[in-house]
Amino acid sequence: MYNELKRIINSSNRIVFFGGAGVSTESGVPDFRSQNGLYEAVQEFGRSPEEMLSYSFFISNTETFFNYYKNNLIYTDVKPNNAHFALAKLESQGKLTSVVTQNIDGLHQMAGSRRVHELHGSVMKNYCMSCNEKYNLDYILNLKNCIDDNGKKSHIPYCNKCKGIVRPDVVLYEETLKQSIIAAAIKDISQADTLIVGGTSLVVYPAAGLIDYFRGKNIVLINKSKTQYDYKASLVINDSIGKVLGECLLNEE
Repeated sequence: MYNELKRIINSSNRIVFFGGAGVSTESGVPDFRSQNGLYEAVQEFGRSPEEMLSYSFFISNTETFFNYYKNNLIYTDVKPNNAHFALAKLESQGKLTSVVTQNIDGLHQMAGSRRVHELHGSVMKNYCMSCNEKYNLDYILNLKNCIDDNGKKSHIPYCNKCKGIVRPDVVLYEETLKQSIIAAAIKDISQADTLIVGGTSLVVYPAAGLIDYFRGKNIVLINKSKTQYDYKASLVINDSIGKVLGECLLNEE
């Protein structure tokens, strides 16, 4: 199977990678629904992750939202794994057009990828809801930026220009995906000659529906478990995405 994957990659010139949570779990980022994931982390709040990460909850319970968000969606000590580095290598070789990811951790860019379509946004990007001033992750984690006009300390980061609330540039439940990012992803996928899908069970829509825009020759599915799209694939590998891409792209002679 690895030789076949190498053959497909070597014969391709416009590869797009579409990845999900499985790409990041190998770096230590918990899966949303895993035993140690976000569902386990909500017991103290008595609410579901979908509720706590919804736009309406963010607006009505901003303090609790940021308390949960900072403790359960941000992992400052995680590093890219072999999957991230392998894809960055493919891009540097001119074979990979872009990465389309459902993850919000910024690990692809950390590994060196430059063209990344982040369907659900990124924890690395934040902006003031009042004046649109942009902020990095360190800013919202710094407690000195979480003091309101009355001197009250909280988990809520405030803009240093207008004192508006600084929110993460991630797509919350009840919000729609950014059309500009969707359009860019669709364009790259529709023009690709090979689509490599990894670390995703392809059950979360509308993101999973992007695979339907592929018109090229080869679809490669790399996932630990089967997916509903296996029948469409030229090659299916049920294994770790980091292991597979690492063996095929990083351990070359």
